[in-house]
Amino acid sequence: MSIKLRLTVMNFLQYAVWGAYLTSMGRYLGGVDMGGRIGIFYAVQGLVSLVMPTLVGIVADRWVPAQKMLGLCHLLGAGFMATAGYYGLSAGASPDFAILFTLYTFGVAFYMPTLALSNSVAYSVLSQSGLDTVKTFPPIRVFGTVGFICAMLTTNFVRFGGESMQTLPHQFIFSAVLALALGAYAFTLPAIPVRRAQDNNPLTAALGFNAFRLFRQRRMAIFFIFSMLLGVSLQITNGFANPFIGAFEGLPEFAGTWGAGNANALISLSQVSETLCILLIPFCLRRFGIKRVMLIAMVAWTLRFGLFGLGDPGGGVWMFVLSMVVYGIAFDFFNISGSLYVDEQTDPQVRSSAQGLFMMMTNGVGATIGTLGAQLIVNRFVFSQPTAELQIAGWQMSWFVFAAYALLVAVAFAIIFRYKHTPVKNL
Repeated sequence: MSIKLRLTVMNFLQYAVWGAYLTSMGRYLGGVDMGGRIGIFYAVQGLVSLVMPTLVGIVADRWVPAQKMLGLCHLLGAGFMATAGYYGLSAGASPDFAILFTLYTFGVAFYMPTLALSNSVAYSVLSQSGLDTVKTFPPIRVFGTVGFICAMLTTNFVRFGGESMQTLPHQFIFSAVLALALGAYAFTLPAIPVRRAQDNNPLTAALGFNAFRLFRQRRMAIFFIFSMLLGVSLQITNGFANPFIGAFEGLPEFAGTWGAGNANALISLSQVSETLCILLIPFCLRRFGIKRVMLIAMVAWTLRFGLFGLGDPGGGVWMFVLSMVVYGIAFDFFNISGSLYVDEQTDPQVRSSAQGLFMMMTNGVGATIGTLGAQLIVNRFVFSQPTAELQIAGWQMSWFVFAAYALLVAVAFAIIFRYKHTPVKNL
């Protein structure tokens, strides 16, 4: 099996594990009277990302080969996620928040580091094979999104007792099965050497603090800060898009519409868009540079939220569809392009640590602030309302607030981040 194919399988499973529950969990939590705590479940992904990706990256850089560390994390995460699913099944309609949340937290604590670690593994293997990461990685990463789509569609359409898995705890068990498969598979990937300290401060190097030296560079410091600010947007639609679209079933004119009843399938169009937009990244980075690519992503986030606020599952469903389309640009042009930019600006000795740092700033600090802040806004405008009509109006107001925030970040980034790019000819 070729290196590219082996990494393709890794990426497919990596994001299938996440897609099994990420966009549907909010719907399940709302059904078991935890709607007011949806933001906490998504925010904990950010909280663990403050520490775990960096620590795991340090271990992978210095002691345990990255591909083995990837496997270990998935095996441990699978155990906790399977237990969370089993508990949810046994508890029925009234699971205890503390128990479910604790099991879920340990599951994501071991999963979140693998997002950065899988990138590091791919970059290292491609570099060892003499391949250009900017040109070669995006087509491989496309299949991660394909895996995400396949998993979330499975969660949407597979039913137990006539009920879609997107409203059941079975989604956690499904995720665990996929994680077990990837955990075993990761140990078959090419060996990635660990690197010992090479400077006069071995303790600092051993602890991976060298990656934080990137903050000494003004451009990189600004880049990481704005990555954090844009990371605020990352988990908002993952946590609240499904409950929002499903809420239209409470209105007679939208009850029974395909969109309101199959929110996860509708949202999957976002990931379809991802698969196409990923392929544009090498061209756009070489032609426009990281600043313009990031600005495009920020404007796309503004449209993503604004179109949600304007649309509905009936005559306005085209706005939902358009929102799904621009999501591919919003996510890929930020998340993947940013990761590639960090890789280009980083010494190979701290590659895993630097990817963990980027993950910490985006999915850690940024996503935590974003999901907790979004929960406060949704609680204020949506869950405090007594009728379905007022709740839908509250949802719309919430999406407009999120859109305004993304636009402000875009304007500030355009003014503050200085970057002169020389377009690459003969693309």
